[in-house]
Amino acid sequence: MSKSQPHSGPKNPGRFGLVYLLAAVLAGLVMPIQSRVNGALGIHLGDPVAASLVSFTTGLLLLIVISLVVPGARAGAKMIPVALRERRFPRWYLAAGGVGALVVFSQTLTVPLVGVALFTVSIVTGQTMGSMFVDLIGFGPGGRRKINALRAIAAAFTIVGVVWAVSPRLETSGSVTALLLPLLIPLVVGFLMGFQAAMNGVQSQVYGTPVAATLVNFTVGAFLLGIALLIRLPFAGAPDSLPTQWWYYLGGPLGCVFIGLSAYLVKHLGVLLTGLGMIGGQLVGSLLIDLVLPAPGALVNAATIGGTLLTLAAVGLASLAGSKSPKPRATR
Repeated sequence: MSKSQPHSGPKNPGRFGLVYLLAAVLAGLVMPIQSRVNGALGIHLGDPVAASLVSFTTGLLLLIVISLVVPGARAGAKMIPVALRERRFPRWYLAAGGVGALVVFSQTLTVPLVGVALFTVSIVTGQTMGSMFVDLIGFGPGGRRKINALRAIAAAFTIVGVVWAVSPRLETSGSVTALLLPLLIPLVVGFLMGFQAAMNGVQSQVYGTPVAATLVNFTVGAFLLGIALLIRLPFAGAPDSLPTQWWYYLGGPLGCVFIGLSAYLVKHLGVLLTGLGMIGGQLVGSLLIDLVLPAPGALVNAATIGGTLLTLAAVGLASLAGSKSPKPRATR
C-alpha cells in the first residue's frame, strides 16, 4: 500500500449522520429504476452485453461533460493521471469499474430470467454479506468498523425484510431450485459491491471528488464491456438496432448517481451502513414503481409494505448500533 494513500479513519457523522443515511436511501432509490430500464434495454437489443455497454457509455458521456464544465470535477479529473503515476492507491482498485460492469450485466442478463423479485433477494443478500465483511476487515476508507451483535441482527433483519417484501412475487416465480445457477450471478455480484464501494471511496478521497472516481469507474467498465462485445460478436452476431425512446438511456446516468453517492458516503457511514441504507432505498423504490408504474404481475399487499418497513427499521437499528470508535485502517 502506498504511504501517500489517506488513512485518516472514518469521519464522525455527528449531526449530519441522518443526512448521510437519507442520502444512502436516496441512492438506493435509483437502482430499481435502473434495473427496470437496463432489463428492458437488454430485451430490446437481444444482447445483455450490448445493453450493458450502452448503459455505461451514456453514463460515461455524462461524466465527461460534468468533468469539463464543473470546476471541482475538472480538478478531480486532472488528479487521475497524477494519482495513478504516483501510485496513491493500488492500481488494482481500478477493478471497481469491472464490478460496476458486472452489476449492469447481471441486471440485463438475470432480470429477464428470474424476475426482479428473485434478483433483488439475491443481490441484496450478497450486498449485505459483502458490506459486513469489508467493514470487518477495514478494507474501506473509513477503516475497521466492529460488527457488533446489534449490527449483525440488523443485517439479518434486512435480508428477512427483503424476502418478506417480495414474497408475493416469489410464489409466482416457479421453482427456485431450477433458478439456482442464474441466482448465483447477482449473489456474487452483490458481495463484490461491498468491495466496489470501498475501492471507489478510496479513489474519491485521493481525487478529491466522487465525480472523478465515478468517471474512472465508468471508463474501466465501458472498456471491459466493449472488449466483451467484440469477443461475442462472431458467435452471437450484431445486436438489434438501438431504441428511439429516450428513457432506454437513463440507466447510465442513474448509475452515476448510485456509484457517486456510494463513493462519497462510505467514508462517513462505513460500507455496511451505506449498503443497508441503499438496500432500504431499493425496496422503497421498488414499492413506488409497483404503485405508480406497475409491471405485469406486480403485487403490492401487506407483505410488500411490511417487509419494506422492516428493512427500513433494520437500517435505523444498524445506524444506532454503529461502533462509536471505529479503528482507522493502518498504513502498510
